[in-house]
Amino acid sequence: MTIKSPMSVNSPALDAKSLLQNHPLSTQPEVAQHESGLVWFRRDLRAYDNAALFYALKHCKQVHCVFVFDKTILDVLSNPADRRVEFIWESVVELRDGLRALGGDLHLLYAHAEQAIPQLVKTLGIDAVFTNKDYEPAALARDQRVLTDLKAMGKTLYRFKDQAIFEESEVLTQAGGTFSVFTPYKNAWLKRLDAFHLTPYPVKLNSKHFAAPRKADKAAVGSEFTTPESLESMGFQRTNLLDIIQPGTRGAHKALDEFSSRMPAYKTARDFPAVKGVSYLSVHMRFGTVSVRKAAKMAWDHYQATGSEGSMSWLNELIWRDFYFQIIHHRPDAALNSYKPEYDKIQWEQGERAEKLFKAWCEGKTGYPLVDAAMRQLNQTGFQHNRLRMVTASFLTKDLGIDWRWGERYFAEHLNDFDLSANNGGWQWAASSGCDAQPYFRIFNPVSQSEKFDAEGKFIRKYCPELSKLPNKFIHNPTQCPPMDLQIAGVNLGEDYPRPIVDHSIARDKTLARYAVVKKT
Repeated sequence: MTIKSPMSVNSPALDAKSLLQNHPLSTQPEVAQHESGLVWFRRDLRAYDNAALFYALKHCKQVHCVFVFDKTILDVLSNPADRRVEFIWESVVELRDGLRALGGDLHLLYAHAEQAIPQLVKTLGIDAVFTNKDYEPAALARDQRVLTDLKAMGKTLYRFKDQAIFEESEVLTQAGGTFSVFTPYKNAWLKRLDAFHLTPYPVKLNSKHFAAPRKADKAAVGSEFTTPESLESMGFQRTNLLDIIQPGTRGAHKALDEFSSRMPAYKTARDFPAVKGVSYLSVHMRFGTVSVRKAAKMAWDHYQATGSEGSMSWLNELIWRDFYFQIIHHRPDAALNSYKPEYDKIQWEQGERAEKLFKAWCEGKTGYPLVDAAMRQLNQTGFQHNRLRMVTASFLTKDLGIDWRWGERYFAEHLNDFDLSANNGGWQWAASSGCDAQPYFRIFNPVSQSEKFDAEGKFIRKYCPELSKLPNKFIHNPTQCPPMDLQIAGVNLGEDYPRPIVDHSIARDKTLARYAVVKKT
């Protein structure tokens, strides 16, 4: 069935400027005219189709730009070889070079953002700060502190919707409540969609808008702040990131163009980790090197033209992003606790046994090849295939009986595309404690998942090379392999590859007993 939007996004009558300025459904704040403005880039590392930059250029005679490598965030990272910091650095440098080519600049600071932004406003004589919203609880608290300081100085902070199509309370139930189930949310989302919501912000970069470049050195912003000259100057190291993904808007557009030809097959291809079926755009979506409007419009236009299930399936993924954003907005407590409070009654494994099981899971040494290959992929690349995120999360919570928060934290430390709302939502989905979660009695079988989605063992062989010579029939469960075949393949179970750390059938029974506390809910 083809769903038609209220207004065709391909209408020749579309005028981006008038839509953005006059559309009755706009939720952006009213903006006054100012002599000078500061665009504070965060998770929107692009100079095109950027709401904050558009409004700053439209309402200010002169515009400064800044990105802060926020020490509040970076100081708690335990790994100096963090691919995300390198991705941000490369993307920010590309953004800075683009602004410099237009006669502007991008101030780079290594500081606590909540201190640096008010100080920079004071030093440069800025009237208003323009930035795009971040929906995470810590970011909201930071923005509130900046807002308070700016207000005390007689300055203004404008925050714009940019990383979501619909945010906060834009899509509600007929009773005015928050959706907790995805499908009705999706249907309401699609009914609300019109051309305006997929229209790019017509950012017109012109040198006359940018203030004369001025280095934000110690004299400019205070002795406690530094201007980083390199990734290494902030204490971080180069990684294998550039062998995996191209950062910046150039990388984002290259990836988007490449995916456009594969999008029709997305619905089925996305489930097979050995196939190039997913978009590989998640890290670009996370840091805003690609516009969500551009991505959604590509999917929607293709669906409208062809009725392709693949393009609608990918659009659903973008709708899931909005869904999780609104969940974390309305239920910030779910960042730490179960969305369904009764699930916090579950007694998870504790102590030395839990630590041992968790360590095996983290290192990809559980004795279940698909789980191990998935965890090794994460550790080696910072990426884990979408299907495998469900498999590994289910295995940790329902085979090993370990609190979903442990896995969520591990993913938060290792995923290139880590996003609190989606990561939290995905883990609570797997643990059955979240909104629209799988029923607690649905427990993924790691062997059958392997046989179904990596039938020939190609993915397993890539990340578990010690199993590469096993026949397809036994690579999913080496313990079932005859001794002679193990010997031929050079596999000595317990030495070359671990035996299973739990028996799935026994673990399943224990999980059903563990979840009995919520059985009647």
